[in-house]
Parts: sequence; C-alpha cells; structure tokens
Amino acid sequence: MTSRLEPSPLFDTIKHFEQTNSDINQRITAITLEGVDDAGLLYELAIDWLLEQKHSENNFKTHRSELTTFLIWCWHVEQLKVEQVDRRLLTRYLDFCQSPPPEWIAYRNVAQFKGKEERLPNRDWRPFLGKTDNGIPQPYRLSASAIKTKLALLSAFFNYLIEMDYSERNPAASLLRSGRFKGNARHSGVPEDDEQMKSFTDLQWSYVMQYAQQSAAQNIADFARSRFLVTLLYSCYLRISEVAARPGFSPVMGQFRRDSKTGVWGFFVPLSKGGKSRTVALSDEMLDALKQYRTELGLPELPAPRDSTPLFVRHKAAGRGREQGVRHANLGVRQLRDLVDAVISGGADLAMTDGFDQDAREMRQLSAHSLRHTGISHDINLQRRPLSHVQADAGHDSIDTTSKYLHTSRVERHQTAKSKPLDHLN
Repeated sequence: MTSRLEPSPLFDTIKHFEQTNSDINQRITAITLEGVDDAGLLYELAIDWLLEQKHSENNFKTHRSELTTFLIWCWHVEQLKVEQVDRRLLTRYLDFCQSPPPEWIAYRNVAQFKGKEERLPNRDWRPFLGKTDNGIPQPYRLSASAIKTKLALLSAFFNYLIEMDYSERNPAASLLRSGRFKGNARHSGVPEDDEQMKSFTDLQWSYVMQYAQQSAAQNIADFARSRFLVTLLYSCYLRISEVAARPGFSPVMGQFRRDSKTGVWGFFVPLSKGGKSRTVALSDEMLDALKQYRTELGLPELPAPRDSTPLFVRHKAAGRGREQGVRHANLGVRQLRDLVDAVISGGADLAMTDGFDQDAREMRQLSAHSLRHTGISHDINLQRRPLSHVQADAGHDSIDTTSKYLHTSRVERHQTAKSKPLDHLN
C-alpha cells in the first residue's frame, strides 16, 4: 500500500504523457483499495483535462503541478474523493500548502520522472519547492497571489468536473468570490447570461446530424462508426467514458439488451460515476440506428445475449500505448472524443455554408459532453419526458441535478420572451 505521507508524481511530461506507466497504475490501484473507490475515474478525468492544456507547455506544467499536489493531498493525506471537497476542506488544503510537512519540500528543481524507455518516479521530487539563503533552508510560505493562483487553477478543473457530471459544485470559485481568499473579477464566476453555452440549439444539432448522416452515406467504412457514436451519446445521454475502453473495461455489443418484461431494448452501463450501473431504454429511432450500424459492420441486426463484439474499434493499428500494434481494439476516451469533434466541426462547416456564422462559431466551442447535455435538455424541454425518467436514464444522483436542465436552454427562453404580449386581453 502507498504511504499516506509519501508524495509521488502522477503525471509525466507532455512527451511521455500518453504512455502507459505501470508504476502509476499500481499506485492508483492501491489508492482505490485504500478506500478512494473512484480514484481511477478521477485520474482519467484529470488526464483528459491536462490533455486540453497541451497547446501550451507552460500551461500544461502549471496545471500538472497543481493537480498533482491537490490529488496527493486528497488521496494520501485526507483519503477522500475529490467530489467530497467543499469550501471547508479546500480551505484545509490551502492551509496545508502554506505549511507543508518538511518531507514534502525540496530545495532544488528535479524532474518528476526519470528514464528513457521505462519511466519511473524520481524519489528526489517533492510537491513544494522552498528557498535557501547561503545554503540554509528558509521557512516555507506562500504569497497571497500564489494562493489565488492555486484557486484559479483548481476552479478551472472543478468547472471541467462539473461539465463532465463528476461534481456539482466548485468550492474554489466559491472561495474566490468570498472569504479571506477573495480574488478579483477575473477569478469570479460568470453570470448566467455570460456563461458558455453547453448544449446545441435545435438548429445546431440538426447540422451535426446532417453531417453525420451525409458523411456516413458517402463513406460507410470510415464514418458509420462516427454517426452511430454521436447518435448513441445524444439519445442515451451517455458520458463518453461510458462507451470508451479503459483498464478493466471494454464496451461490447452485448450491452444492448432486450427487457424480458417490456420487450424494450436498452443499453446497459455496468459501471459509471459513483460506481453505479444503469440501463438506458432505447427509442425506436435509436434501435433503428443500432440495426443499421450492425448491418454495416456485417453483423445480424440485433445482438445476441453476451455478444462480445467491440462497440467502437480502431480502423488502423495503434502506434503506441497499451494497444500498440493492435487494429481491432476498442477506442479510448481521447480517440472517441476526436471522432465526435470531427463531426461537430463538419456540422459547423455546413452551418457556415448556409450563412449561420454565429451558430457555427458557437458549435466549435462545444464538445462531446455537449451531446449528453443536449439529449437531456431536448427530452425535458421538447419531448416533455418526466424528470424522474430522465434522471434514471441520465444516472443523476438527485432530481435537483436533472431539474437544472429546465433552465439551461437560454435560446428557447429568449425566443419565448420575444413573443410575450403586454396586454393578454387585447
């Protein structure tokens, strides 16, 4: 087991970031066995978040440093899940950072990992870097601006976790808005009217589906997979991690199952956020999409029980990672996200061609997870599905989370506001 007070790096450099590291995998497993049962899921989310920072090496290093320290504190010191962190616990973390244990402080910069082929953690690395005066270590302390920077970095990560439905709160943003760590306006939360749109409008979504259908019709071999992927994520409100391969899980066709009592087909999610499982009922159109996809793959229209056919496979052999050299291997989160992003971009191009420039620009800001938000929002606001039904299919812990989608469609709200009369009797 990993010692509670043994800091060790979690994320390698950009060059080696996506390589499988057995040492890290073993430590994540140990942390899980010690009681933090969602450590694996949170680690995958952290990797995805850091990948979005790859465009700037300095940005990547800054976020990597803060995430490493924060996760080590959560898992090794407090032994708690990140979703449990509230204002009180985050304040405790900041106090810890202002006065860390001496064994957590280094007085010279060292690499976090060593080795060319096999990357191993550098035992000389420490999360905190202190200063010396003529070789004498000085008392460690953080400035007020350093604390605010930490909160700003964590706030961005918590916003990502909220978008990915891992968490429902951002304690870092809360501390920046009020309290002794109150920051300036650029750290504060944005008002509702200025928030980034997370869902597609009806028009935008129609262009996404139009591109998906057209591209698949023109090239079944390359695009049938992408069309089915976006359809499944939207129709069943799935998180992309729920259909992606990861250590210990490979999604298969056998997860599509027929309910023996109702005769309705559904998609079984064996393990999701919080370690829960659920079955999402398929609409008639989603079932038709499944039949079409399987037919295009040369399979019977519907899967038999325990069908082990992979759900989404590579068309080309992987060049690196745990699936190196394997062609028909299940795709991981990043590969599936790239497929979805390509469809969204193609849909935006179609919208731009038709003169919807602003819609196209907004579409390019959305992500694979926006498909889940859009499916939920459409079913609540357009299809008028009962909230309790949507809650069960979405895997929300609380009906309050589902209820938020009643108010997330700002476009529809603005449209209905335009037609409000001043005198209902005249």
